[in-house]
Amino acid sequence: MGDSFIRHIALLGFEKRFVPSQHYVYMFLVKWQDLSEKVVYRRFTEIYEFHKTLKEMFPIEAGEINSENRIIPHLPAPRWYDGQRTAESRQGTLTEYCAALMGLPSKISRCPHLLEFFKVRPDDLKLPTDSQSKKPETYLMPKDGKSNAADITGPIILQTYRAIADYEKSSGSEMALATGDVVDVVEKSESGWWFCQMKAKRGWVPASFLEPLDSPDEAEDPEPNYAGEPYITIKAYTAVEEDEVSLLEGENIEVIHKLLDGWWVIRKEDVTGYFPSMYLQKLGQDPAQAQRQIKGRGAPPRRSSIRNAQSIHQRSRKRLSQDTYRRNSVRFLQQRRRPARPGPHGTGSPLQEEPETQRPKPQPAVPPRPSADLILTRCSESTKRKLASAV
Repeated sequence: MGDSFIRHIALLGFEKRFVPSQHYVYMFLVKWQDLSEKVVYRRFTEIYEFHKTLKEMFPIEAGEINSENRIIPHLPAPRWYDGQRTAESRQGTLTEYCAALMGLPSKISRCPHLLEFFKVRPDDLKLPTDSQSKKPETYLMPKDGKSNAADITGPIILQTYRAIADYEKSSGSEMALATGDVVDVVEKSESGWWFCQMKAKRGWVPASFLEPLDSPDEAEDPEPNYAGEPYITIKAYTAVEEDEVSLLEGENIEVIHKLLDGWWVIRKEDVTGYFPSMYLQKLGQDPAQAQRQIKGRGAPPRRSSIRNAQSIHQRSRKRLSQDTYRRNSVRFLQQRRRPARPGPHGTGSPLQEEPETQRPKPQPAVPPRPSADLILTRCSESTKRKLASAV
């Protein structure tokens, strides 16, 4: 069927370019009906010309005849001078604009004018060459999708990683790698698939095939959270390795460690193990979004399954063993299940520690009074004479 229509358009950020003169282009990730994903670059002036033509094609929906009938979103005209602050502030507007476009009736959202505008052009595939004196500066959108000029104070330098083994792509949206290739990471998805660029190529790459240049460890990996986050499985998975967990679709589990390679450590009752994050959905989230993710591609391979991996680092990555996860998890669960001591009013609330200054001082114990014979035996001669004279 080809690229028959667009499913989603996401704004990734913008680039500040210097050839042939300084200008700004916006980066869009376009997801097509055939599950392919393409990155395209457009100037704001191009976007505005596209917008004007779209209104001319659909005057009723643009509110030209009756303003109450307008459903095509508004887009402000370009300014006579577009600086970096303007480029930053437009990101929120463009994000809302693209979302509104995808929500329009299919005669507009799937019209040839829109599809042609977001198709990949030859210029989209041309990355800066090493001979350029000044390379583009990339500014990415914040993770929460909200753009604020104060959020970005300078260019975001894309992180550079190295391929530890050859990788053959299995779909058009992925990128093949050879051992030793150095790539720039544009986006790190929780699924373990990272969007990378290298010279004239762009595409998704499994994070397990990449390593940082300065250390074998991933500095952004979070610490374990043994309290756990509630998730539900949206696809069954059968364990391949001993440290993995087999689960059916629809099982409730807790995630205790979210690792960037897309293989999370989960807990099912007292059992822990690795499970692909792509097959998990946080409780309360829209299931349709997760199902689209599964249809796009499968779970990335684990680092332990890669043959002939060649690292430039002398030591291997630091990883906790499943025994450590299990011991710490059991210890946490035992503390959570431990019944609370009754409070001062018979409630089940635990006792609160009183401040040191408010605690009453303990009274010394009073010894029993000794017998008269014992007193005469132990007292001094002076005391004996006084007792004798008193008698």
